[in-house]
Amino acid sequence: MKISIASDHAGVTYKTRLVNYLKTKGFDVKDFGPMNKESVDYPDYAHPVAKAVRKKKMLI
Repeated sequence: MKISIASDHAGVTYKTRLVNYLKTKGFDVKDFGPMNKESVDYPDYAHPVAKAVRKKKMLI
């Protein structure tokens, strides 16, 4: 199963832990970011996730 994920800068640590956990369970995870704790706007990352889900390429 493919899963897409993203967060804002405040959720990077938790998102990274979740991605690692899901991968150990055999899921194909696409991390849309961000990859660090620099301040970002969540919609900049949520939009690509939603687009992937809409195209049925990934699950949310």
